[in-house]
Amino acid sequence: MSENPRDKQRLEHMLEAANYILDFTDGKDFEAFRADKMLQFAVVKNFEIIGEAAYKLIKDFRLANQDRLEWRKIMAFRHILVHDYWKIDYDIVWKSVETKIPDLVDSVKEMLEGI
Repeated sequence: MSENPRDKQRLEHMLEAANYILDFTDGKDFEAFRADKMLQFAVVKNFEIIGEAAYKLIKDFRLANQDRLEWRKIMAFRHILVHDYWKIDYDIVWKSVETKIPDLVDSVKEMLEGI
């Protein structure tokens, strides 16, 4: 199955944003994250980019790779961050940094290798 070049670019955007999150939070703990509003905004913005890039992938590509990432959750998280911004739970954001981003980086790298 030949992939749309757009999918490669979207995956690259996801990887770049995830790496920014890892770079920005390197050496930080939750307390440092909670105390730093600029860091919070930077992390949230990059989660928004990840979710938007995931949404812009060709649907068939997401379906073909549904075992690699939880696409619906990624897009839903972005929706909350953008449209329900007043409900952002920074505990959940931080937990996502710690538990979701490393796996996302690995999965996206694998998908990029296949394109």
